[in-house]
Amino acid sequence: YIWVPTIVGLLAVAFAAYLASYVLRKDTGTPAMQKVANAIFEGAMAFLNRQYRTIAALAVVAAIVVAAVLYLLGQGDQAAKFSLAWHTALAFLIGAICSGISGFIGMYVAVRSNSRTASAATRSLGEALMVSLRGGAVSGFLVVSLSL
Repeated sequence: YIWVPTIVGLLAVAFAAYLASYVLRKDTGTPAMQKVANAIFEGAMAFLNRQYRTIAALAVVAAIVVAAVLYLLGQGDQAAKFSLAWHTALAFLIGAICSGISGFIGMYVAVRSNSRTASAATRSLGEALMVSLRGGAVSGFLVVSLSL
């Protein structure tokens, strides 16, 4: 039954992509809105790039520590301990990468949805709510789907 979470995960990724495309197709607003949105976007991306460099280094160190602890404290022959340590560290790194991908895409869409939400609010509050909720939901769906 391994195919069930795989298919559900792929469907959730597809739905997140649909939500992102919905948000990113919306009007970006007036030039003043776009100017503010671009400044926010640049700041958010600079923050994410710096944060992710630090997290990547820490994730590699944590994976090495996890592998070392499992190898040193594991039971069985050395080949079995090495295999368990290596696979666990690799799974940890894959999880960290998936988490990073969902965070980056989620932040990208959320920041890009700001001016689109403001622009939609000039037309109707319902449309603004729809744009903002869908923009925020991208991150949630990606976190869950990539963990499957």
